[in-house]
Amino acid sequence: MPPSHPSLNVLVVGESWVKHTVHMKGFDQFHSTEYEEGGGVFLAALADAGHAVTYVRAHEITTRFPTDAEDLGRYDVVVISDVGANSFLLTDDVFLRSEPSVNRLRLLVDYVSGGGGLLMIGGYLSFAGIDGRARYGASPLADVLPVRMLDHDDRVEIPEGASPCVVASDHGAIAGTHGEWPILLGYNRLVAKGDASVIVQVGEDPLITVGEFGLGRSVAFASDCAPHWAPPAFVSWSQYPQLWASIVRWAAGGRGAAAGTEGAAGEPAAAR
Repeated sequence: MPPSHPSLNVLVVGESWVKHTVHMKGFDQFHSTEYEEGGGVFLAALADAGHAVTYVRAHEITTRFPTDAEDLGRYDVVVISDVGANSFLLTDDVFLRSEPSVNRLRLLVDYVSGGGGLLMIGGYLSFAGIDGRARYGASPLADVLPVRMLDHDDRVEIPEGASPCVVASDHGAIAGTHGEWPILLGYNRLVAKGDASVIVQVGEDPLITVGEFGLGRSVAFASDCAPHWAPPAFVSWSQYPQLWASIVRWAAGGRGAAAGTEGAAGEPAAAR
């Protein structure tokens, strides 16, 4: 059955990594290198919802992320997940050749101000990140995101698991998402800005925070869309596809409404 909601062009960035391992076996050792991607289920959920998804892996940002307003403007929503600010700022032109280059994060600021949607998903290299290395609080995106970021390691590890609590079930960003949420094993600690809305919490901290910037919208999802913070029960949750479809539709705002105004729950896709 074709989707009842508008099809969006979504650019997803991150959720990939290279793992270099040293194997020690008594006197001898050897190295191995593996490439991994963590966002397969997330990407499939967006595609199954009828959206056109372009995936730029973390190591591809320097060559594939748009460098002008026209190219970036082809997308209704940009999703950044678990890749730090340095990957956008220290591109090959700057880091390898000492040549000036477009500031891709400042380009994103203009994109959202002009009506685009931005979703940042949590992880070890989102928001402030592990040891503060993600560094988005010191980047142009600090103005756009609906949260204030810590200036140090912002991880909250919860090995025993914690259940999210919905505090605004009627908000359009989680339209059609029903039932009890599975536990999460950690998140990035964030502080909602005064003009933002927290719609889901973990304990006293925001899990999903939404806001507006200029003509556009931004969403901060403080935990992961994949392991390890999102355990198998969360990734396989029956409401997982609907959750992300609703968040992306809300972030698209007027762009989503232009193609069709009814969301999966029968309410405007741009509902606040």
